[in-house]
Amino acid sequence: MKKITQIAFAFILILVLASCKNTKQKIQEHVSNYNTTASIKGGNVVSTSAKAFLNDNKIEIRIETDLEGTEENRLAYQQTFPSLLAEMIKNDQISKELIEEGVKFDVYFISYNNVILAKQLVDKEELATIEGSEGAGNGKETAKL
Repeated sequence: MKKITQIAFAFILILVLASCKNTKQKIQEHVSNYNTTASIKGGNVVSTSAKAFLNDNKIEIRIETDLEGTEENRLAYQQTFPSLLAEMIKNDQISKELIEEGVKFDVYFISYNNVILAKQLVDKEELATIEGSEGAGNGKETAKL
């Protein structure tokens, strides 16, 4: 009986350890999910994609638009970018769990001619700033501009 209990315990321990994911695995899973399911609605958004940088514990998110890379557009979207980031956090497109594990999200809002209109590195400090400036909401929606 004691031998059966030891074998059962060892088997359960192996299952528990096998089901635990490390941060790099979570990053890969998040990027894969983002690239297959994420959508950001807005009149000018053409596409969005994520890329993992496992050695740096970083995820880069590129939001590509049909906007021209003018100073006027850059100034306008730098003002609205924080609310887009807050919506992406709310919808788990930017993962709080991964940020708490030390992962950084480098988010770019890019014109059709590859000019960066707005960018933000979202880490623990920036997450606190974004959440502090936006009211907490319930439910999930697609991020909108």
